[in-house]
Amino acid sequence: MVRNILVTMLLLCCSTGLYAQQDSTTFRAYLYNNEYNVYLRINFYKQDVTIPGQELYGPLPGYLGKQYNSFCWVITSCEIKNDHEATLQLINDFGSEDLTATLTRQNDSIYVLRQGAGNTIKVPNKGKWQKLPKTLTFKRR
Repeated sequence: MVRNILVTMLLLCCSTGLYAQQDSTTFRAYLYNNEYNVYLRINFYKQDVTIPGQELYGPLPGYLGKQYNSFCWVITSCEIKNDHEATLQLINDFGSEDLTATLTRQNDSIYVLRQGAGNTIKVPNKGKWQKLPKTLTFKRR
């Protein structure tokens, strides 16, 4: 009887440790870039992010938004390559432009978005369209 209890407790401890290792938060975050006032709201694991005011899209892996503006780039799909890199497919909220990008975690608080094939990300800024650089650094908040 005591042996069964010990074995059960040992298995329970081992399985709890395995579950904790799988619950990563690397690609579940709110990331912000102060220079361009843009942010990424992402959850690549559950893909349950909704865009405020644009719930019609339903749950998504995330989006890139502009502070004080409803315009966004929607992350339509993502693939986590490893614990520090993911590839993304984005479209603007009009559906007229798209691109592929890579999001890389540099450390616990710094992420880098690199635009790949497709259109360049443009966001509204003071009544004009502003192109974002091909490489953009974000900080975790």
